[in-house]
Amino acid sequence: MKKLKGTLLIVDDNQDVLDAFSLFLENELEKVLYLNNPNLIPEQLRKNNIDIVLLDMNFSAGINSGNEGIFWLKEILKHDKNISIIPITAYGEVQLAVKALKEGAFDFVLKPWDNDKILSTIKAAFKLRKSKQQVTELKLKNNTLIEDSNKKFPDIKGNSSAIKKIHQLINKVATTTANILILGENGTGKELLAREIYKKSKRKNDIFTSVDLGSLSENLFESELFGHEKGSFTDAKSEKIGRFEAANKGTIFLDEIGNIPLSLQAKLLSVIQNNEIYRVGASTPIPIDVRLICATNQNLEKMVNEGLFREDLYYRINTIQIDLPPLRDRENDVYLLSEFFVKKYSSVYNKTELKLTQKALEKLKSHSWPGNIRELEHTIEKAVILSENRILTENDFQFRKSGNTNLIESIPETLEEIEKNAIIKAIQTHNGNLTEAAKKLAISRQTMYNKISKYNINI
Repeated sequence: MKKLKGTLLIVDDNQDVLDAFSLFLENELEKVLYLNNPNLIPEQLRKNNIDIVLLDMNFSAGINSGNEGIFWLKEILKHDKNISIIPITAYGEVQLAVKALKEGAFDFVLKPWDNDKILSTIKAAFKLRKSKQQVTELKLKNNTLIEDSNKKFPDIKGNSSAIKKIHQLINKVATTTANILILGENGTGKELLAREIYKKSKRKNDIFTSVDLGSLSENLFESELFGHEKGSFTDAKSEKIGRFEAANKGTIFLDEIGNIPLSLQAKLLSVIQNNEIYRVGASTPIPIDVRLICATNQNLEKMVNEGLFREDLYYRINTIQIDLPPLRDRENDVYLLSEFFVKKYSSVYNKTELKLTQKALEKLKSHSWPGNIRELEHTIEKAVILSENRILTENDFQFRKSGNTNLIESIPETLEEIEKNAIIKAIQTHNGNLTEAAKKLAISRQTMYNKISKYNINI
């Protein structure tokens, strides 16, 4: 017979009772501990990972009130609220049973007991204990993920008047439940802004999930966002929870909302209006409670006028609109952001903290930054990696030529030329995003920078 993998503690001042339990429980559980003195309970809790406690309710001679048992029940739960406690007594007062259950007991057993009944009670208590532990572990993992995510995405940097106004607006709307639409060019930090709202909201201790709607194909849209039942379509080999269901009680960020096909906008609208989702293949709705933040770089009002975006959906997602300005309109924020990224990547690549010269800062400030903050960050990262000194000068920064200038001027004749031109083409294809270009070429980011240095490629 397979034993339950857990630890049971039996506390009773009657040695005959302990012996009786020993006869049939030793073969049922992996570990059984016995105490005839309740004052030793704290020591056992410190030494062992107790799952279940069978607890006598009376220990002092002539006293049958059960108060001693209630006291120790509370003490055990103070140590670990997930322990399953089963009070056991020869006195079957209903009032005592109800009191023990109200204080957190799992069940109540009378002496003399039925072996089969108490064994089934112990097994049920053990399942509850494991279930509670799993929930606790999931909460801890979720909290860890939230903390790690917040470290990965720092606060919005900037001292410009435009960013100060953004912060003022965030402080006004963050603690509300209003749906928010963030508008801005690519690379301006729309997800960073969404996370800033989340971190200041009442849901900051719950999940934040981000969905790039532009990357979802029409046939996967419903399954990814709303989940599906097993067998609901060919590849649905098991049930799946969608992003909305996973984000319940938390915040969901829908990036590139303007890319949703018109045919699917009605389904998203229904979810927002009714606060419920239907998994693909299911007929029963699942209620949800999420804070919705959306973002796009497209002109949704124009799309509404052209019949490409539903007007009712536009107003549903746009209770509050936040316009995130491009980097070129943020006065001297380039200085602050440049120094921030230099410090960040000096640490990432284990270099002595580098410094920017004034001329370097002025060169960075004078650039138009069509790729906004994302482009600035990539530019700084590259300069830090390739730097050989502790000072970054204006010569350490080369900007990608504008337009569709073709940098490949002749048919390659050597392997090195082929490699160089492949790198240039990948960089052009991904608009200067070196990380994505490296992924396309199936090489590491460090290798990419080494090749750029080797072939003296101007970015």
